[in-house]
Amino acid sequence: MLLIPAIDLKDGHCVRLQQGDMNASTTFGEDPAAMARRWLDAGARRLHLVDLNGAFAGKPVNEAAVKAILKEVGDEIPVQLGGGIRDLDTIERYLDDGISAVIVGTAAVKNPGFIRDACTAFGGHIWVGLDAKDGKVATDGWSKLSGHEVVDLAKKFEDYGIEGVIYTDIGRDGMLSGINIEATVKLAQALTIPVVASGGLKGWADIEALCKVEDEGISGVICGKAIYTGALDLADAQARADALRA
Repeated sequence: MLLIPAIDLKDGHCVRLQQGDMNASTTFGEDPAAMARRWLDAGARRLHLVDLNGAFAGKPVNEAAVKAILKEVGDEIPVQLGGGIRDLDTIERYLDDGISAVIVGTAAVKNPGFIRDACTAFGGHIWVGLDAKDGKVATDGWSKLSGHEVVDLAKKFEDYGIEGVIYTDIGRDGMLSGINIEATVKLAQALTIPVVASGGLKGWADIEALCKVEDEGISGVICGKAIYTGALDLADAQARADALRA
């Protein structure tokens, strides 16, 4: 079970939101590169970046912060990025900058053909982020709820050739209320590609519960507010998760 620290970028700063509300943000750092180094030093094996402004604007906004993080990290660990990715040119630019995987959300839901094109052009680098509430997928920085079922969309994108799915329960994100294990397992069981859990990670109990269902196809979990508030120690939790698999 891979624990993946999230660095959410808003106006060049590291923040955490509650249920995707841009007006309910807490700033945890003014220097994104320093934050990346913090998690790298704590043993992170992958980083998860989100351009929050980009998700709402529909285009990259925090590119300077992203480049600063990539410069700091170098080739030590892979860095994945989502938020505001709506065209092939943006994907190409991010990959050229050093991003290892791009996560497409809104554009995937609104224009599935875009995912097919992206997988054709940049195979091996395309993930889809499915953010849902009560099983329905949300778009546009979670501000709009679509009528699409999570599992149905994920299976379609799997056929197109995506590498995996990051599944977020919007109602739990930033609330420290616990991962939606049941919904994540249901999705993973329907797919053959990896699923990464996200939204609401509270502490070690969530990690332990995810480890128990890892063989269903859940390869990792996004760690947000829990590691920023100290509710979860990243290095300790990763070591304990590794021990469970030993």
